[in-house]
Amino acid sequence: MENYQRAPQPEMPKRKKRRKANGCLIAVIVLALLLLAAGSAVFSVLGDINGKKTPGNEVTVTVQQGQGSAAIAQSLKEAGVIKYPMVFRYYLKQTGQAANLQYGTFTLQQGQSYEAIVETMSQYVKRDTVRVTFPEGITAQRFAQLMEEAGLCTAEEFLQVANEGDFSQYDFWNEIPDDPNRFMKCEGYLFPNTYEFYADDTVYNYVDKLYAEFDAKVTPEMRQRATELGMSLEEVVTLASFVQEEAGNAEDAKVSAVFHNRLAADSPYPRLESNASSYVQNPNDNNYIYNWIAPYYGGWDNIPENIYKAYNTYELNGLPAGPISNPGIDAIQAALYPDESYLAEKYYFFVTDKNGKYYYAKTKSEHDKNVSIAFSVK
Repeated sequence: MENYQRAPQPEMPKRKKRRKANGCLIAVIVLALLLLAAGSAVFSVLGDINGKKTPGNEVTVTVQQGQGSAAIAQSLKEAGVIKYPMVFRYYLKQTGQAANLQYGTFTLQQGQSYEAIVETMSQYVKRDTVRVTFPEGITAQRFAQLMEEAGLCTAEEFLQVANEGDFSQYDFWNEIPDDPNRFMKCEGYLFPNTYEFYADDTVYNYVDKLYAEFDAKVTPEMRQRATELGMSLEEVVTLASFVQEEAGNAEDAKVSAVFHNRLAADSPYPRLESNASSYVQNPNDNNYIYNWIAPYYGGWDNIPENIYKAYNTYELNGLPAGPISNPGIDAIQAALYPDESYLAEKYYFFVTDKNGKYYYAKTKSEHDKNVSIAFSVK
């Protein structure tokens, strides 16, 4: 019988290969999903750039002067005008239109095309402004009166925001002592200058503009100098307010030296004894207690006892509970850098005559003579 060999049978596919095929299929599916997601994202971005066929609600977006494209793009997103701030910034960069954007308040539509947004925001929007000048050394209440006279807000609204608003973005604001004897928290920090205010702005923004100016004027070097003197910024501003009221001229540094000598730990005269904040009831004097605190409370007899004691420099040792005016930068600098010679020679007194001449003295007897001379001048 002839030997017969059975033909070899094909091997069955191995399971491992089957698993590989399944893995490839999953990879293909994942890739397809990624492509679909990418396509969807691209579609969304293009839709944001080109805008909706039917834009949504009207909204207003305000751009402050000097604001950059990043802040503008974020404002547009928050207003619902665009979805992708980074894409909008890239669009501005590629089209070279970032420099064309103006500041002001613009009316836009949610879902508007980038082209339409840029076209609108490239047009200068005129906003009515009001210019107000605040002289150095005026009080917070006078600031408020000038704002009311300019038609921007009521004096009451201004003081309420200036004293009670949240301005914690500024270090100086957080450093003001929480003293129940303080008359007004804002006193001393409303920086005197000439400002342009938008006629339709908020009271908060008006006050913020003043505080921002003060914050910009206070440099790290000034803070360092205050530390060297062993003073807080609050103490410097309070002292500067007295320098401003008692001088506010070329005598600033000398008057400052007198006050520094009185404030020294070994001073034989530990009270400022300044008529700028005293017990004197004279309408002709620029007396903080009589001219500003008393009217606020409805008369001299209605001043709270703790407030009176905290500001009467003839009874109070050292500085009062807060500034008595809003000093300018020269007075602040004088508070930081008193006249070295008058400081070293221990001058404790000064008086002025009717012509504005200053007489300085080291002793009470010398001062009494100067007072007689000053008051004899016609």
